[in-house]
Amino acid sequence: MTFPHRRKLHSWASALLCLALPAVMAAAGPARADTYPSQPVRLVVPFPPAGGTDVLSRLVFNKVGVATHWNVVVENRAGAGGNIGLDVVAKAKPDGYTLGMGQTANLAINPTLYPKMPYDAVKDFTPVVLVSAQPVVLIVRADSPYKTVADLVAAAKAKPLSMASAGTGTVGHLTGEMFARRAGIKMLHVPYKGASPALTDLLGGQTDFYFATPPIAMPMIKAGKIRALAVTSAKRLPLLAAVPTVAESGFAGFQAEDWKALVAPAGTSPDVVKRLNAEVNKALAQPDTLSKMREEGSEPRGGTPQDLAAFIKSENTRWSAIVRESGARVE
Repeated sequence: MTFPHRRKLHSWASALLCLALPAVMAAAGPARADTYPSQPVRLVVPFPPAGGTDVLSRLVFNKVGVATHWNVVVENRAGAGGNIGLDVVAKAKPDGYTLGMGQTANLAINPTLYPKMPYDAVKDFTPVVLVSAQPVVLIVRADSPYKTVADLVAAAKAKPLSMASAGTGTVGHLTGEMFARRAGIKMLHVPYKGASPALTDLLGGQTDFYFATPPIAMPMIKAGKIRALAVTSAKRLPLLAAVPTVAESGFAGFQAEDWKALVAPAGTSPDVVKRLNAEVNKALAQPDTLSKMREEGSEPRGGTPQDLAAFIKSENTRWSAIVRESGARVE
C-alpha cells in the first residue's frame, strides 16, 4: 500500500538533495567561532533517507545553508533504533564538523530499552538545540464504535482491546502503555515491523486502536478511513484543531511527544555550539519553515543549549520509567 505522506516526504527529500552531495572531510583542529566552518559540516541522520527525521534535517539545514553559505553534508546512518548513527557522532572528534540529529528514541528511550548501549545519551553529547516536537495521534477505524477517548476507555474496561504499534519500544508503543496505566485499562499490544503494516491491520480490523505519528495518520484521516480521538501534546495540533488532547479528554497532564534535537560530540567548543544554536533558531523562526513543519504535524521549538541539556535529562528520567513499567526490551 502506498500512502500520500510518503510522496510528500520524497518530494521534500528530492528538493533538498543538494545537502546529500559527498564531500571529503579534511582533518582539522578545534574550530573557532570566528572562522567556523572552514570546511563541510557533516550532519549524521540516524534514520533512512526520506523518513521524517531525514526530511526535517534537510529542511532546517537547507535554510541554514542558504543563510550562511555553509556546506552541510547529510549522512544517513540507520539501524538499531537510531543508535548506530548517534554512536558515530559520540565517537567523532569534537571539532564542530560532525553533528547528529537525535530524537526521543535514541536519546531518551533506548538507554533503558536496550540492555547495552554504545554511548551515554547524557554524557557523550553536547546539546545544541531542540529542533521540533510532534505528538502521536490516537486513531481508530472510521467505522469503529469508539468516537471519543471515553468510549474507548469504557470498552477496554469491559474487555481488553488490541493496540497496534510500529514496533516494541517505539514512542507510539510506550505512549499506549502510559495511557493504559493512566486509564486503568488492559490491552493486547500487537507490534509490527514499521508504521505502514500497523496501519494496514488497523484498517483491516485486526486491531482496535493505534497511537500513530501525524505523517502516518493524516492521509487516512483526510481520506475518511480513520478517526482521530485525541493527540498527546499539551496543546491541540493545528493540523487537527478539532481533535482534543488526551489531557482534555479526562487525563490532566498527559503528554507524550516525538522530538528531534541537534547534538554534537561531548567537548565541542561552546562558541561553536552557540553559533550553531543561533543559526538553527533563525531557521526555525522563518515562516515557511513553520508552514512546512506544520504540514507534517511538527512544531518548531528552538531555545538554548542549556534548555536542551535540561530537557534531555528530564526526558531520560520520564521515558526510562515508562520503559521499565512496560517491561519492554530489545535485545
